[in-house]
Amino acid sequence: MKPYVICLMASSLDGRTHPSRWRPKGTGADWFEKIHDELGGDAWVIGRVTGSEFAKGKPYPATTETFPRQNWFARRDANTYGVVLDAHGKIGWGRSDIGGDPIVVVLTEGVPDSHLAGLRGEGVSYIFAGKSEIDSEIDLALTLDVLNRELGVKRLLVEGGGVANGAFLRAGLIDEFNLILCPAVDGASGAPFVFDSTDADSDRRAPLAAMTLESTRQLGGGVLLLRYLIQNEAGQ
Repeated sequence: MKPYVICLMASSLDGRTHPSRWRPKGTGADWFEKIHDELGGDAWVIGRVTGSEFAKGKPYPATTETFPRQNWFARRDANTYGVVLDAHGKIGWGRSDIGGDPIVVVLTEGVPDSHLAGLRGEGVSYIFAGKSEIDSEIDLALTLDVLNRELGVKRLLVEGGGVANGAFLRAGLIDEFNLILCPAVDGASGAPFVFDSTDADSDRRAPLAAMTLESTRQLGGGVLLLRYLIQNEAGQ
């Protein structure tokens, strides 16, 4: 069964997501964790680039061991899981949780055995959702099914970066979008957007049938929380 999927992001007025670039400085991005906690997801998911920012380790060393391409879980009893899309198996974690939430890595079957050995050695759970090593070919619908079936995830927060958000959006898997809109502007090229894509997906459009503004909430200091319900086209 598909979990209820909420995309949560904080952005400047021009849709950029790196607060360090915003002007004026210090304009509302600190609300993100508060709203994250309010939404109460069973799990949250980020892409590889964002996930790398939390990593403390190095690439895992070679091994002579071999492992079946089957889902492996270090823990099944957590209140919340941190899910990271890492199709290539590039991140050496050096940790087993983020903020107390056990890490679950989403891989494709092309990752080397050395990476699986490293994840197991650090107590990092992993699931397989695709046969290719191309990030864009992770099967996101399968990912959601596995998270629900194996870990009981019923409410998932999608929290970036822009490529990961865009992949979920184009797959027609997002049910709700919560945007923390901050009174700041980036105003220069090179910063990531709330929703983005790889070059390979640049011509694909999201199957959005409707977006309904459910609520607007003033958070203070000119910061707004906009909550939209999303209706995807039939068959998505």
